[in-house]
Amino acid sequence: MTEGLWDPYSSHGEDLRGWADRLAASLSARQVADGGARLEYANLAVRGRLLGPILDVQLPEALAAGPDLVSIVGGGNDLLRPNADPDRLAARLERGVRRAREAGAQVLLATGTDTRRAPLLAAIRPKVAVYNAHIWSIARRTGADVVDVWGLRALQDWRMWAEDRIHLSPEGHHRVAQAALVGLGLAPDDPHWARPLPAAEPMPAREQWRTDAAWLRREVYPWARRHLRGRSSGDGRTAKRPEPVPLTLDEPGGAAQRSDPARRSDPARPDSGPTRDEAGGDG
Repeated sequence: MTEGLWDPYSSHGEDLRGWADRLAASLSARQVADGGARLEYANLAVRGRLLGPILDVQLPEALAAGPDLVSIVGGGNDLLRPNADPDRLAARLERGVRRAREAGAQVLLATGTDTRRAPLLAAIRPKVAVYNAHIWSIARRTGADVVDVWGLRALQDWRMWAEDRIHLSPEGHHRVAQAALVGLGLAPDDPHWARPLPAAEPMPAREQWRTDAAWLRREVYPWARRHLRGRSSGDGRTAKRPEPVPLTLDEPGGAAQRSDPARRSDPARPDSGPTRDEAGGDG
């Protein structure tokens, strides 16, 4: 989710944006407006990563940069596996959060998504709920902040999700970025960020069946084959923004751009120096 899959900066470009880039752009703009320097931002997330590599590889790299704020978002890919144990995952997550807090970083966590309306993912809903409960408890014990993705009812709409039905659409990334601002105790840029989209026309049953069958062939079967072979969609990939560099308004990550399906269908903490923002996660 943090890598920004399905949220390109342009219709023909390969650069990915995502909720973390959008959040960083908003924080940077606020800091500049308050007379501060542009925010320095890195994004270490790689799609498909499990929680272990996030904490063992990405987190140390992030902390080495001395960040003011680091997002630790992971566990979702683990919970897709049949033998996933949310209690053990949460214990490992808390160790990572404490490590970041001891390094002096503010930590931003994110809950998992409510999968009740996703037929093939509804089975993991109880595990996601347990993991989310742990996340809120970890935040209370460590002073971390939380993006309440589970509680964002507007995401219970397939238009907020990409064609793979696993990752967010551009509008979904926009909504989560706004939820992240709220999680940090800041006012959202978009006052309607939590408002559901206008109701969509129901899809005829035959068309829905064809769409579901195409999704199974295109997304589910390849994922299952990779899983059986012990492979990941992120194999061989590296972080898109491995070093913290200042955001500018004319580069990917420097402007909070938005693609809004609702509009198509219907009507930071101030600092005297540059703040460093590190994002890590499972993509």
